[in-house]
Amino acid sequence: MKKILLFLANFMMFFCIIAFVITCSFLLFGSVVELPEEDIRTFAPAIFFNIFALTTFFVAADTLRRKITVERPVKEIRRVLEKLMKGDFSARISVPYIINRENHFRDIAESINLLAAELGGVETLRTDFIANVSHELKTPLAVMQNYGTMLQKPDISDEERLEYSKAITDTSRRLANLITNILKLNKIENQQIFPSVKKYDLGEQLCESVLMFENVWEQKNIEIETDIEDGVIINSDPELLSLVWNNLISNAVKFTNEGGTVSIGMKSIEDIIVVRVADTGCGIPPEVGSHIFEKFYQGDTSHATQGNGLGLALVKRVVDIMNGEISVESALGKGSTFTVKIRRNWHERLEKNL
Repeated sequence: MKKILLFLANFMMFFCIIAFVITCSFLLFGSVVELPEEDIRTFAPAIFFNIFALTTFFVAADTLRRKITVERPVKEIRRVLEKLMKGDFSARISVPYIINRENHFRDIAESINLLAAELGGVETLRTDFIANVSHELKTPLAVMQNYGTMLQKPDISDEERLEYSKAITDTSRRLANLITNILKLNKIENQQIFPSVKKYDLGEQLCESVLMFENVWEQKNIEIETDIEDGVIINSDPELLSLVWNNLISNAVKFTNEGGTVSIGMKSIEDIIVVRVADTGCGIPPEVGSHIFEKFYQGDTSHATQGNGLGLALVKRVVDIMNGEISVESALGKGSTFTVKIRRNWHERLEKNL
């Protein structure tokens, strides 16, 4: 019923417009050429029929135009939007070729396709994140369960009991670190951590980070080389940057074999501070290097029990927040060098952007 009323309203609109135009033309013509009243009465039915025929033609043409340029794109857009609402992020709008570039429906369709692509990417990341978190939590819990079961045996020796207890403690510590890193990464990615800028000596912070791992590099007999410029004062967030240095130095020590070397260097070039952390460890294959900053990515499966694949993701996110740069150069079997570039007065640049 609604469609019939709309059709009749559209028909009447065209009929009135055409009748008005023809009447005005007829009156204009009649003011120039005198026509007998009898002829006018004779031509009136034919004129009315012509008006009706023209109205029918224009209504049909307008209906076809609307169906092609309005109804078909709207139907296609609604179809894709319904799929997106149901969670099918692979849906895309196929805009009819009749719609040219000047039509706004094409702009809307392209925007919806971009939105669908973004939603699809987010959904993939969310699914992968949940799967990876589940896997990372499941592994240490299984280890703790196994050692806990072994501890319940009545005939184990004191040495075995101590060994199993230590394994449970170490595993629980790794599990706690994993949860802490997940929470930190989630807060950073959701911008729930706001940088707290203060002025401090970056060289002292780097030295403190190196000393935090003194027990580890002494046990592995790793030589530590430092080339840190003195008196480099920066305005930044010390807690966030400590995440960067601690993760990079921890990885360098972790993946360097006994008797190897870990080098930490820092120099300032005007407003840019360049920090390099190098090691003589196992190195990173080229196919791994392109994914090294992704969450839960572990290229070296032989060291998988020592990390959870979140450290470098945290590092990359913090460096991005500070508008810095991080890169890695590595050769398999020869070691890796991570280079971080940050601004001395990063907060001033942030305030300008805000």
